[in-house]
Amino acid sequence: MKSNEVVIAGFTGTTFMTLFSYLVSVADDENFSEPERLGQLTHALLPMLNEEETQSMGWAGHYAVGLLFAMVYVELWRRKKIKSSIKNNLALGAISGLVAVAIWKTTFKMHPLPPAMSFNKYYVQLVPAHVVFAVFAGIGYQLFKKFGEGKRIN
Repeated sequence: MKSNEVVIAGFTGTTFMTLFSYLVSVADDENFSEPERLGQLTHALLPMLNEEETQSMGWAGHYAVGLLFAMVYVELWRRKKIKSSIKNNLALGAISGLVAVAIWKTTFKMHPLPPAMSFNKYYVQLVPAHVVFAVFAGIGYQLFKKFGEGKRIN
């Protein structure tokens, strides 16, 4: 697996997913930002760090998880287990969203100081957020395959 494919797919997917979560946050007047939630969880465990440090860790963790999801996606696409298409990536994102809900539920249950929030609303927005991730990870991957492998854009 080429790491550039994973980085492009992961960065593109995570960036658009995060933008989606921020837009839903504004529309619903509730914080659905995954990196900010990760920062809050980190700060509760490591109160000796300031908020800027724990928020940075939240952002780093969010993009790292995006790279892990992208690694799985790219492997599926490269091995031709699933074709990177809008239709297939919608399904891949929905499945990933359900996996993410399970991971977040477990994380919040295991965390000694989970944030005060509407958990069900958070979980509901995670599925479409991951659909956005998968669609844009696929777009990033396809663009890299078309232009990034030594091919020049004329």
